[in-house]
Amino acid sequence: MIFVDTGAWFASVVTWDANHAAAAAWLSQNQDRLFTTDYVVDETLTLLRVRKEPARALMLGDQLFAQRLADLCFLQESDVREAWEVFRKFADKDWSFTDCTSKVIIERLGLTTAFTFDQHFRQFGTVQVVP
Repeated sequence: MIFVDTGAWFASVVTWDANHAAAAAWLSQNQDRLFTTDYVVDETLTLLRVRKEPARALMLGDQLFAQRLADLCFLQESDVREAWEVFRKFADKDWSFTDCTSKVIIERLGLTTAFTFDQHFRQFGTVQVVP
């Protein structure tokens, strides 16, 4: 399974995004199952709406919640509490709280690859970043 982060979802549906071509090309050749979290979905849909892409937000949200694009994990209270500890421990990093929840889930599930354009994932030191 490959973890998918906000920037990758955004770039995959927004043609004017600088990473759209790379995201589309990578998705077209990928054959592995994709995986994301409710926190990433929240962040992605909010970003789409704020960046004046409400129709794309609705379309992507429908697909993600129907799990047509990826397996969707809903964080448990223990995941959120652990993410808070990561957020506190790595206060020297510019990681968003959603990044911290992603780190927790990636490590708990033993995922080794993340589809993202967010360089923070490289700082985790536990995943290979694609594309």
